[in-house]
Order: sequence, then structure tokens, then C-alpha cells
Amino acid sequence: MKSKLAVKQLRAILKLNSKRKGVNEMRLAAQWPEKYQMLIATILSAQTRDEVTIQVCDVLFVKYPKMRDLAKARLSLVKKIISSVNYAPTKSFRIIETAKMITSSGGKVPETLSELIKLPGVGRKVANVYLSEAHKRDVIGVDTHVARISNKLGWTKNLNPDKIEKDLEALFPKRYWGKINEILVRFGKSYGLSRRKEDEVLRKLKGKV
Repeated sequence: MKSKLAVKQLRAILKLNSKRKGVNEMRLAAQWPEKYQMLIATILSAQTRDEVTIQVCDVLFVKYPKMRDLAKARLSLVKKIISSVNYAPTKSFRIIETAKMITSSGGKVPETLSELIKLPGVGRKVANVYLSEAHKRDVIGVDTHVARISNKLGWTKNLNPDKIEKDLEALFPKRYWGKINEILVRFGKSYGLSRRKEDEVLRKLKGKV
């Protein structure tokens, strides 16, 4: 797979996204101004639709507007507030523990991958999506949409997210890294409800570019 071809395909997907206005245009981490809120929302979004995560976080951040507030929260109450997200019991514990760790370290959310992944519930995907949104870093967040579409387009043959991330870094110029997750996630949400439709669109895209 040549880099120029992959870039053309990514641009074609971006063009397809632009034709579907009003469909999944919301960007999760951009909904709130605080870095703490962006991080917690990104943790909660794993395996959960953004629309659900946003509704939950709107309530959660009114109740706990600052990191120190969440650090002191009762687990049972947090669990109740976020009950509609997937894996709510586990995520409740993790976001409280994350808040405690950050608060005890001075209250500033880490700004490096190595420090972020030390926090409960923060893997490379969550860390990279957060860094891309909150700090405009050139990083690639690999979730299920990115993994699936990258394999279908031949950008990678790997299934492991860390290996996919490295394959995409090698394939795309760095200036595209921070855009890949947003573009593929929106495409996946728009077309991926029907895998047959998604496959059809991707086959046509491969044939045109």
C-alpha cells in the first residue's frame, strides 16, 4: 500500500462524510472546555455511542464540575449517573480513581502518552484521542472503526490496535495522524450500521482512487 494512495482514500472518505451533513457530526471531546472533562468523557466513551456519553457527561459535570469534586465522589452515585454507558460499574471506579490520582499529583491532566496510560481506564486509544482533541497532537487513536476500516482498505493486516497504530503512522504523513480517527469514526458511524453498505462503499472507493 503506497502512502499517496492511502491519502487519496482518506480524502475520499472525508468527502463522503461532508455529503452526509447532520449525521454524527458531534465531536465528543470538543463538547466541554475543561481538559479534565475531555479526558473523563473520552474514558466513558469506550464501547459507548457518543450521543449517550454526551448526555451522561452533561449530568456528571454539573454534579462534579472539577477534578477534585469527582475525586471525592461516592462510587454508588457516580455509577447511577453513568449507568447508561457500557461497563458503567468498572468505569465508575476508574474515573474516580483517575480523578484521585490527578488531584493528588497537583490537579493537572498529564500531557504525554506515557503519563496518561498510567491512569485507570486510559489505554493508548483513549490517550491518543484525548491528546489529539485537547492538545492538537499528531497522534492516531485506534478504535474499532479505525481498525475495521483500515483492514478493509488494506492499510494494515494487523488486528492488534498498537500494531495498527504503527502501520498507519508508517503509511500516512504526520500531518494526517490527528485527523484519521475523527474521519474514520464518523464514516463508520454513518455507514457501518450495515456492514454490507459499508463494504459496498469501500469497494467503490477503492475502485475510484
